Amino acid sequence: MRIAKTFFKIFYFMFAVAILSITATAGYYGDSIEDTYKITKGSNFGFNTLVPVTAQYNGALLSECDEINSVGSSFEVDVKLFGIIPVKSTTIEVVEESYVAVLGTPFGIKMYTLGVLVVDMQEIETPDGKKSPATKAGLKVGDYILSVDGQKVSSNEDLSRIFSSSDGKEMTIQIRRDSVKYTLLITPVLSKEDSSYKAGIWVKDSSAGIGTLTFYCPYNDMICGLGHGIYDSETKEVIDFSKGSLVGADIISIVKGTKGVPGELKGRLSYSSIASLSANLTNGVYGQATCNIDTTNLTQIAHKQDVKSGAATVISTVDSTGPKTYSCEIKVNTNKSNSAEQDMTVIVTDKELIEKTGGIVQGMSGSPIIQNGKLIGAVTHVLVDDPTKGYGIFAENMLETAQGVAESNSFKEAS
Repeated sequence: MRIAKTFFKIFYFMFAVAILSITATAGYYGDSIEDTYKITKGSNFGFNTLVPVTAQYNGALLSECDEINSVGSSFEVDVKLFGIIPVKSTTIEVVEESYVAVLGTPFGIKMYTLGVLVVDMQEIETPDGKKSPATKAGLKVGDYILSVDGQKVSSNEDLSRIFSSSDGKEMTIQIRRDSVKYTLLITPVLSKEDSSYKAGIWVKDSSAGIGTLTFYCPYNDMICGLGHGIYDSETKEVIDFSKGSLVGADIISIVKGTKGVPGELKGRLSYSSIASLSANLTNGVYGQATCNIDTTNLTQIAHKQDVKSGAATVISTVDSTGPKTYSCEIKVNTNKSNSAEQDMTVIVTDKELIEKTGGIVQGMSGSPIIQNGKLIGAVTHVLVDDPTKGYGIFAENMLETAQGVAESNSFKEAS
């Protein structure tokens, strides 16, 4: 009898552990599986999971459904663990295959902010002591100053000129904060240092840098690069811009990356026009092409569920010889809490690239990643503690953004 009781205790304990384990696994995949997936007509569909997870439509496996052969159809499927335990529902969209021109070439970016960006504020030494008109007015770092007393502001010089001629009178200042416009009152003070009126505001009116182009979409004329946005170093926010352009660039030297010190590709701008800047977003920069792109050999973009952990190659330009292909390994990140630019971890394995650069360096952001003959993503960041490793974004996500930007451009032109 005692042996039987012990057996049942062990059995119930093991059963409880199994139930908890299954529940935890289902919860994990419920969080990591996306809400929407795109597939091409008649293609197989599966998840990057360690245990069997299937998609079912009306109780049947997705591969057995006629809906996957109809381009343009969209339907909801039930995701189940071991084909039995419900995990979540997700939407499947059947789309045409997408082909792009893979690039891997360096480019320069010139960008002018929308108004001027407030990056710091300071006290002014006046005959009556230290004063901070900007702080008193309610300005904050990260605000965009659009105009002062109705005068448009587009540069640091504009702002200095307007305040200098104020005679210390109260002025209205229009700003944009978190996409909302506000009007504040500011009163410049007389600087004891040079006897001019100032408001104690440090601003930025432009930004420039070098990166790598990822691909060109021949059907909407969009060029995509970087795989991440251009952020202001002080505010840590994506820079809003009034106008900008993508231009050619030449790599002239390399600062090799080492542990704790990120490397860098150094280059010079050729100023040959590539694209007019349309969008600076968290997952890349997007522009309308202003030059001819070779579309002789196009590459299919892989859907994110088709990207597998394992061998891949990265295309990048790190010297004057142009784009070259280097070996790497990727690991798909299934944790949806990762940022939009961390869909995969990229590990450089190519000895030549490691010898030249140490691995991934600044300026390589946007370098295309190829697996099984398809474009799967782009390099976005380097891990400072190990320059042979970095992050990458799915190419499918960049393509979707490019399509949205192109549609927005068309709407603006029509309006």
